[in-house]
Amino acid sequence: MKSIHPTAILAKVSPIALATALFASMTGCATQPVPNAQMAVAEAAVQHANTSATSANAAAELKIATAKLVSARQALADKQHERAAQLAEQAQVDAQVAEMRAQSERSRIAAQESIEAARVLREEIERRTVR
Repeated sequence: MKSIHPTAILAKVSPIALATALFASMTGCATQPVPNAQMAVAEAAVQHANTSATSANAAAELKIATAKLVSARQALADKQHERAAQLAEQAQVDAQVAEMRAQSERSRIAAQESIEAARVLREEIERRTVR
């Protein structure tokens, strides 16, 4: 079987066909669908995380999520769909982090309160048994 050099193939292809194929491949890669679903999920996640408890216990994390959502909206408005999708996903994850951080802080406070209540109870029992 005779091998054909790639430049020989290109020489036989018309310049118009080559330009059309090149243009089609470039526009195919550049076209990113509008990330409507990702934006909606990110919006819902940030809205769900935006509670008074999260604002009190995970304000920094909530602020990061909100800022990324704002950036995602701007990227979407600028028709930077891939960037908007990335930022929307990051905003969603950051909102979940904020919720978990707030829950963790509430659990830590509850544990401290339980330890303090046990200490007070232990002191009360010791006072009653000493009499």
